[in-house]
Amino acid sequence: MGCCFSKGPPPLTAEKQHQQHGYRRSSSVNGASSTGAAAGFTEFSLSELKSATNNFSSDNIVSESGEKAPNVVYKGRLENRRWIAVKKFTKMAWPDPKQFAEEAKEVGKLRHKRVANLIGYCCDGDERLLVAEFMPNETLAKHLFHWENQTLQWAMRLRVALYIAEALDYCTTEGRPLYHDLNAYRVLFDENGDPRLSCFGLMKNSRDGKSYSTNLAYTPPEYLRNGRVTQESVVFSFGTVLLDLLSGKHIPPSHDLNSILVELMIYYTISSLYYAKVPSYVMLGVPKPEEAPSTPPHPLSPMGDACSRMDLTAIHQFLVMQHYKDDEGTNELSFQEWTQQMRDMLDARKRGDLAFRDKEFKTAIDCYSQFIDVGTMISPTVHARRSLCYLMCDQPDAALRDAMQAQCIYPDWSTAFYMQAVALAKLDMHKDAADMLNEAAMLEEKKQRGKV
Repeated sequence: MGCCFSKGPPPLTAEKQHQQHGYRRSSSVNGASSTGAAAGFTEFSLSELKSATNNFSSDNIVSESGEKAPNVVYKGRLENRRWIAVKKFTKMAWPDPKQFAEEAKEVGKLRHKRVANLIGYCCDGDERLLVAEFMPNETLAKHLFHWENQTLQWAMRLRVALYIAEALDYCTTEGRPLYHDLNAYRVLFDENGDPRLSCFGLMKNSRDGKSYSTNLAYTPPEYLRNGRVTQESVVFSFGTVLLDLLSGKHIPPSHDLNSILVELMIYYTISSLYYAKVPSYVMLGVPKPEEAPSTPPHPLSPMGDACSRMDLTAIHQFLVMQHYKDDEGTNELSFQEWTQQMRDMLDARKRGDLAFRDKEFKTAIDCYSQFIDVGTMISPTVHARRSLCYLMCDQPDAALRDAMQAQCIYPDWSTAFYMQAVALAKLDMHKDAADMLNEAAMLEEKKQRGKV
């Protein structure tokens, strides 16, 4: 919860092709997302989401305030048994379906272990829905203000502050610095009890961005002045979450907390030293999650085996041997397109290939980037090679983006899925990596059956 061209008009750039074809429809894999993992992004049909949520039953509502909330969130389960969270917007919040889809796809590019990631969307008639990973262990607000069995331990509060700061920092680095309506209800706990930031706040509640559901006592002053969320207002809102964590109460930021802050901080620091390595599910008081299978059920090819072992040297050898045979048919160029720019672009790719062969990975990144930035030709192999270069340079986020782009260009290319699996493993998203390996193995198996 992603191609072919003919002579005549110039080939589509990767970005335009991505917009035209979008991501792989969920119907391609038993009603699940195209990858079955967080790295996949799906355009769901309304019928799929109705089936998953029991026709948007009120019994499936998990958002605060229930049906009274301006945008209701439902719990659902897809046909592949995967749990999802579905946010349903009011009909007039996003009148333009294209604008809504573009915003959703931008947020869908983000993938981080500290975020409850967006895995799909739906635009069907007047319906506008977002689909995210489901977090089964409630919200920070529930554990802070409405706890039943145990109050939230101090070390866990520190972990929440750290993890949400990491999530916000990642989103800012990836070009999504604005987070709408940040509060304790936006912090969710996953199956391991680890806190994650809801992806829903990365997208405006409406096209004009003026919908804000927080009580005015907690609203950033910048928002009160101009009705807009700014980077400063995000910092302000994060501060209110810190106050919630320190006090254990939902206190407006104007309240004088000086009398209790010193005592709280001393106890907070001492406790955190003891609990630093305690698993989150223990501190949260939830059952230990079941272990995910460590290996996919489908047999792996030599490439798949190298990816499962994260053997970057073996992956490099495979990509060198494969050369560009999987790019056949993705570009056909007319005589008029063989301009000096084209020759320069192909020369940049050739220099990148030589650097890639000689394991000069930083040089290869620069050369392949020149080729990609021109945009006249697209090549899934170039993105896969640059993905490996980023992995070799310890940049798994960039590697994941390139692998996902390779999938957008060539949706059924197993190598793109294998490269995503390695990048996800490097990001410590091991369950998603295992799912991605399995998806790649299934694609290879399907391809082999087609040759028989």
